[in-house]
Amino acid sequence: MNERVLIKDLSALPEGTVTVSGWVDTVRDQKKVQFVVLRDESGAVQIVNPATREIAEDDASSAERVATTEAISGLSQGSFITVTGALKHDERVKLGGLEVKLATMDVVSHAIPETPIAADSSLDKRMDWRFIDLRQPKQNLVFRIQTTFEHALRQYWIDNDFIEIHTPKLMASASESRAELFEVEYFDTKAYLAQSPQFFKQMAQPAGFGKVFEVGPAFRADPSFTSRHATEFTSIDSELSWIDSHEDVMQLHEDLIVAGFTAVVEKHGDAIRELFGLEVTVPSTPFPRIPLAEAKRIVAERGYEVPRADDDMDPEGERQIAAYVKEEFGHEFVFLTDYASSIRPFYHMRNDEDGSLTKSYDLIFNGVEISTGAQREHRVDVLIEQAKEKGLEPEELEFYLDFFRYGVPPHGGFGMGLARVLMLMLHETSIREVTYLFRGPTRLAP
Repeated sequence: MNERVLIKDLSALPEGTVTVSGWVDTVRDQKKVQFVVLRDESGAVQIVNPATREIAEDDASSAERVATTEAISGLSQGSFITVTGALKHDERVKLGGLEVKLATMDVVSHAIPETPIAADSSLDKRMDWRFIDLRQPKQNLVFRIQTTFEHALRQYWIDNDFIEIHTPKLMASASESRAELFEVEYFDTKAYLAQSPQFFKQMAQPAGFGKVFEVGPAFRADPSFTSRHATEFTSIDSELSWIDSHEDVMQLHEDLIVAGFTAVVEKHGDAIRELFGLEVTVPSTPFPRIPLAEAKRIVAERGYEVPRADDDMDPEGERQIAAYVKEEFGHEFVFLTDYASSIRPFYHMRNDEDGSLTKSYDLIFNGVEISTGAQREHRVDVLIEQAKEKGLEPEELEFYLDFFRYGVPPHGGFGMGLARVLMLMLHETSIREVTYLFRGPTRLAP
């Protein structure tokens, strides 16, 4: 029995009998010959069948060939077929320089002729039929890139003695802001979907793990309809002990980014150029670092005044500072540092010389914030006071505060949105394009 061969592996095989399976992409049904472009998860190949339209009286096999010809004529786009035939190398064939001359064909499943989406369908319509949308080579490549990127990060962590953890996604209390919590029934009480693994990855520090990482789901009940927000997303998190400041976290962060981008460029650079028409570059280190107050001054000098009432940067300010960094440093990344304590969580450590600032940062990539990181406050008395300043009741945080009552080293870490990184890496306009199945305020299916 012939075993199925992936289309990408055909070019390395000698001429001879092969079996391939995949979706029908196009059919050219000519009078004397039929051409089928067959696509599987690895690529596309041309199938050739000499058409036989009439059954010859003196040829017993002609009935079978006529049946095959008629079956090919009836194929609709998306039908799944298995073909066995003779592999031929021919440089005149535009599609990969090879073709398969059909001997037998098995129609595994027929597709409805009228497909529900087309190349010009709206993004929402394509999301309704995501499983068909994902058949596109460009979409397929996105998730190969995602796999390579995640694997490279994990390899870096493992090579540097980090421990992988899997934190619970059902929590008894908030890990960030109560305003963005999903509340669920939990037997005779209430539970909340985790907004981040923040508290639990910090718990690993007094547990003696030293350095940890997690790639997992996070949930935010944020009714935003922007191109960069989702109610469920994949969060990339890391935390490490014995740091001197948030500078140690930033160094880890940029090393991970470089490792991920290097792997993507090496494995998928050519395919990205072909399908996305762009060049992904590996960023140089160190990434530029700009204190937030200075960034705001630079943005103002460029003619944009951040209109926010608080001390934070807004999306247009992020785009402006990114443009400045690109112009001045030729870099796509920038760390904005020293955020005001008024807009940071209670567990961010304050600046030793200026308590109004925190030892924290946001990482901006191509004009969009993809991550927040910081040194954490590890002194329990300071944590309690900072929680009170934020209007939190220490009694509600007892399980968290207990982490710091039995000895904990100085530590810090970050959380980063995977989809945002992929979106910006590939210059896509929405995280919907780079999320397998998107979840937002109005989308719970498919």
